[in-house]
Amino acid sequence: MTIGWGLFGIIWNKPTFAVAIRPTRYTHKLLEESNEFTVNVPNIGMEKVIEYCGNVSGRDRNKFEEMNLTPLPEKRVKSPMISECVIHYECNVIYKTKVEINHLPKEIVSKYYPSRDYHTLYIGEILSVLADEDAKEKLRPLSR
Repeated sequence: MTIGWGLFGIIWNKPTFAVAIRPTRYTHKLLEESNEFTVNVPNIGMEKVIEYCGNVSGRDRNKFEEMNLTPLPEKRVKSPMISECVIHYECNVIYKTKVEINHLPKEIVSKYYPSRDYHTLYIGEILSVLADEDAKEKLRPLSR
């Protein structure tokens, strides 16, 4: 799965990462089955891989093979990590909830949910963080 945003935080005195996934996505099915996920921060130069992975479903294609990605051996979860990425978070789902449209402004519902495919929000406890020693040099600085 390619995500455009995620939320880091401390919830219930645990380091966490939250993602929102629509139920029609293959990732949703995998998360429901495994109750775990990884977050892999891409290296500079991986833009084509990110675009491909964001537009092609793993339900239909093997993105690791097609993009020549190397899975890393898992440490704490069975979800794969991507060797070509520079930072990896292994997470275990500790809470999930479905977006409730009656709590959202109507303009958000009409713009982002015309097909009524409401996200499920997954909060994962970060169990481990792995990073390249030179990750700082490989990451693109945030623009202001």
